[in-house]
Amino acid sequence: MKTDTLDVLRRTRAAKDPVALATHLASGAERLVWPDRSQGALELDEAALAAARAALRDDRSRTIETPAGPVFVNVYNPPRRLVVVGAVHIAQPLVPMAAISGFQVVVIDPRHGFATDARFPQVTLDTDWPDEAMERVRPDVRTAVVTLTHDPKLDDPALAVALRSPAFYIGALGSRRTHAARVERLKALGFGDNEIGRIDAPIGLDIGAISPAEIAISILAKITQTLHTEPAE
Repeated sequence: MKTDTLDVLRRTRAAKDPVALATHLASGAERLVWPDRSQGALELDEAALAAARAALRDDRSRTIETPAGPVFVNVYNPPRRLVVVGAVHIAQPLVPMAAISGFQVVVIDPRHGFATDARFPQVTLDTDWPDEAMERVRPDVRTAVVTLTHDPKLDDPALAVALRSPAFYIGALGSRRTHAARVERLKALGFGDNEIGRIDAPIGLDIGAISPAEIAISILAKITQTLHTEPAE
């Protein structure tokens, strides 16, 4: 790897931004590829750039074919994270499933009777108020945030931080009526329709989920779908 490329790669990884290093196998020419830009001596056409970005979304390094020959795409993604606000019954199946799927999970709930090691073993628990905890977590482009409490004084501050972040998924539990009231509260806080439109509500894929475990499955499925879907232009 060339020194200039290594320096940029180190800075990108320190900033926890996803990036892939594309290397032409015959010549050694390199190009760094981010989700929204690229730089380097290696020329890549639009199809090759799209293939490199697909590797980023899939979290899988791979060799891609280009008109100039094979190029190896080495993916350097920061960890996937899931922030769960509300140590409620739906969180109990959601947390272990997300961990198995490769997410680093943080559960935030100031209610000490809910956020216990007995209910959430081997998971990072934060019992500060959600706005303070979320500011510490600093959601990035590899972070999903879900609010599950149904309590505006817990959910709304967490959503406010999430909406100001580049989190790739934001979901909030509640009926359409509950969400309509939430939208009005967020508008009163100064958020616009485009920002509020980032919230997935009702949360999760529509699979007819009823039980807490089924709802957890629908939430994780929607997060996974969003993670691997190419963003709209």
